[in-house]
Amino acid sequence: MFNKTDVLETINMIEREHLDIRTITMGISLLPCIGATAEVTAQNVYDTVCRKAKDIVKVAEQLSGEYGIPIVNKRVSVTPVSLISAPFPQKSGLIGLALDRAAKELGIDFLGGYSALVHKGTSDYEKIFIEGIPELLASTERICSSVNIGSSKSGINMDAVKMMGEAVKQTAALTADKDGLGCAKLVVFANAVEDNPFMAGAFHGVGESDTVINVGVSGPGVVKHALESAPDANLNDAAEIIKRTAFKITRAGQLIAKEAAKRLNAEFGIVDLSLAPTPVMGDSVAHILEELGIETVGGHGTTAALAMLNDAVKKGGVMASSHVGGLSGAFIPVSEDIGMIEAAQAGKLNIDKLEAMTAVCSVGLDMIAIPGDTPATTISAIIADEAAIGMINNKTTAVRVIPVPGKGVGDSVEFGGLLGRAPIMPVNTADSSRFVMRGGRIPAPIHSNKN
Repeated sequence: MFNKTDVLETINMIEREHLDIRTITMGISLLPCIGATAEVTAQNVYDTVCRKAKDIVKVAEQLSGEYGIPIVNKRVSVTPVSLISAPFPQKSGLIGLALDRAAKELGIDFLGGYSALVHKGTSDYEKIFIEGIPELLASTERICSSVNIGSSKSGINMDAVKMMGEAVKQTAALTADKDGLGCAKLVVFANAVEDNPFMAGAFHGVGESDTVINVGVSGPGVVKHALESAPDANLNDAAEIIKRTAFKITRAGQLIAKEAAKRLNAEFGIVDLSLAPTPVMGDSVAHILEELGIETVGGHGTTAALAMLNDAVKKGGVMASSHVGGLSGAFIPVSEDIGMIEAAQAGKLNIDKLEAMTAVCSVGLDMIAIPGDTPATTISAIIADEAAIGMINNKTTAVRVIPVPGKGVGDSVEFGGLLGRAPIMPVNTADSSRFVMRGGRIPAPIHSNKN
């Protein structure tokens, strides 16, 4: 039972501290949609997604009204499309276009799963699929794409890493009129998870049930406010405060997730408790770290503070739900976090420090604008570095960088909405092309042999 204090506390979290359900994401299996031709398959895909997700927006709005908790995004994730288009890879784009039409018909924000899993090797049909990603992202509005190029068990597929550096560059070029915005819908993973509700990396894993509801909850402002109430607490006590706050946030997410699954005739999957910031003041992960005592995020101590935050969030979440999953931790997307933006503009936060931070947080180098003339091989090397952190530490890492055409260090770019704005950040100009061009596979670490 909720008492009066619980109700008032929740109302305050929503109205003043930016507590929200960041996304309700329906995962849909497309495996039964494979037909004799690409055209038949594309039509099956469109019909299946429209049928299964037809009420997702309506149900989300109903739940938001009934429980008083904002539900920001309504999304769909699907089986990695490279698997669905394998019999006719040259026509993969037909399925992508069908998915985009379905997303518009449903009125959802984004649809994820235009994806490929090539962490151990790249088949011929997957090469063709990956080569077509830039054109697909440039010609659609709501499709998100991801490629998993490594894992702790298989190592890092450097041939795929090379391809993805080139894909990022080509995507930026094809969306140059929008400052390379297509790259905001393209993420490169190591150790990708199958139940991630957040874009651009969401896809519906082949080990999942037919139709699943995953919910992403976010509340950086709630955590910061809780810490403000104990400014002199030692770090052990601060971690306890974060854990208790994460517990409360997760319970709200589970309530919404279970009810949404029931109404949409789907299985309840997971609650992803990720502190996902927005460009709005009061909704920043960077400001949590600064509340802990770092003058400006990026300063020495930032990585330690982030490690504590990420761990406490996970501990609080798993006590609140037996189905915590996805990424569940703290996100550090530069353009989407007002504190990160300010620190980058002030020269206090750079890519090298962000890379160190990714060793202890939920994902990786995220929503970072870099000079448009950055070579594809340098982007590939950045991807390889992040993948190595994920592989060795047995965690998910990712890269979502935007080489902004025609812009360089000192310029800035405005993406708008939740994608925010970003200063162009410098990258190391040392040439990594010989390393990238070697190709092959970086072997899995010795500790991957656990059987």
